[in-house]
Amino acid sequence: MTAMASLGRASVLLASGTVVSRILGFVRAAVLAAAIGAFSEGANAFGIANQLPNNIYTIIASGILSAVLVPQIVRANGHKDGGKAYINKIFTIALVVLLIATLAAILLAPALMQLYTRGWSDAQLALGTAMAYWCLPQIFFYGLYALLGEVLNARKVFGPFTWAPIINNVVALAGLGAFILIFGLYNTDTAAISDWTPDRIALLGGLTTLGVAAQALILLVWWRRAGLSFRPDFHWRGVGLRSTGKLAGWTFAMVITGQLAGIVQSQVSSLPAEAGYASVFVMSNAWLIFMLPHSIIAVSIGTAYFTQLSEHAVAGRFEEVRRDVGSSIRVLSLFMVIGTVALAIAAVPASRIFTNGPSGAFEMAQVLWAYLVGLVPFAALFVVQRTFYALGDTRTPFFFTLFQCTLVVVTALAASLLPLQYIAVGVALGQSISGIAQALLATWLLKRRLGHLGSRRVLVALVRFALASIPAGALGFLTLMLVGGMGEHSWALSGVFPAIVATALIGSVTGLSYLGVLVLIRTPEIEPALSALRRR
Repeated sequence: MTAMASLGRASVLLASGTVVSRILGFVRAAVLAAAIGAFSEGANAFGIANQLPNNIYTIIASGILSAVLVPQIVRANGHKDGGKAYINKIFTIALVVLLIATLAAILLAPALMQLYTRGWSDAQLALGTAMAYWCLPQIFFYGLYALLGEVLNARKVFGPFTWAPIINNVVALAGLGAFILIFGLYNTDTAAISDWTPDRIALLGGLTTLGVAAQALILLVWWRRAGLSFRPDFHWRGVGLRSTGKLAGWTFAMVITGQLAGIVQSQVSSLPAEAGYASVFVMSNAWLIFMLPHSIIAVSIGTAYFTQLSEHAVAGRFEEVRRDVGSSIRVLSLFMVIGTVALAIAAVPASRIFTNGPSGAFEMAQVLWAYLVGLVPFAALFVVQRTFYALGDTRTPFFFTLFQCTLVVVTALAASLLPLQYIAVGVALGQSISGIAQALLATWLLKRRLGHLGSRRVLVALVRFALASIPAGALGFLTLMLVGGMGEHSWALSGVFPAIVATALIGSVTGLSYLGVLVLIRTPEIEPALSALRRR
């Protein structure tokens, strides 16, 4: 089997797992909104409480572990023991750090809630803190999941990492089903903070955490299949942990910088909560929709490419690294362009899935539109950042992340000056602007490091994709009009099921039309994309 064929199969396997997981994640988010509301005080309290461990997980999964472990494990594979000693040592210290961090976060739950919110009443802060006590243990299990998954990815066992979240969603959906059976659906007329009794909080938060734990522990099944076994090893000398620590130091600095920016952004985003406007919970659901094409395509292709990039970088085959970067960005952009167009057209019906009516859907759609501005650069940054990691360089990502975080803080503070109903949109747009600037700077720095990246081919491809998206977008918009448009009395916005149907129709028509145009104009990048689909 050729390297490209193997890469294609790995990407499809990852994408398949992600598709199933994302579908269940959408169902989960929709059911959660039906159970606790989208604009309610309880929803925003849970949004922050559940955001705390998720923020840390995102940092661990895409930062320290990806930046440090995968390249180092690839190098350690050349050791006489196949890297087993290294894995045992780094796994032991990682578990210790995760346990300490989790316990510290639980003890600091009240302070964390105050840190991430602004303008909340004592009652809402107390509710958020109670929820946080149940959610914060997720830090350990998210970290364990990321650690197990990255080790498996480094061993080219890709599937379990993307299929495991399905277990999480199934457990969470079962918990939400029980929640609705016991406490009923969200009712705007009767909802109040006082309704959140300890048993209600425990059921929602406890089963959410149980799902994350199941997601992590299921990966242990595949460890032996990958020829791995774990024995705690507290002798952290002799396998290059000092060099690993140096790499991790820069990544940790990047983590701290990102957290500081995230705190400012979270504080500003929480301001409209008590006024009933789009806030933390609505923004998280808009981000969920925004992440759909990125998660399915960018993460799937990027994760498979990353192991190959690491191998080429370790071997000093930099021409192949440059070819991998250019090829992956072009293929990703092919999907991201149409993802942007399709989601922009379907934004209101898609938002209706997570809200209680047309007005809420339109309010959430504005947040989604603001996020979509940065979808294509966001995917490109994913590849560029991981290329630096494959080269063993975590210092440079720190500096372009510091630049991005500075812009995030500035734009979030600027958004805080807007009327309450526009703050969420302002924060989301600031996130997009910051991401675009970061992607441009990161690409320029990588070009300085590697020389040419095939930038001209990438730009030509982007123009081609943009032109192909025009007729596809027109057909998608026509489909939106046929299902009722975006008016208050539109069929597409009359309920959750019509919204799902409308979103699926718009996405299908837009996507298939786009691919048809690309095939007709014989786009060079279409063949690798279609080959991946055929390998399914």
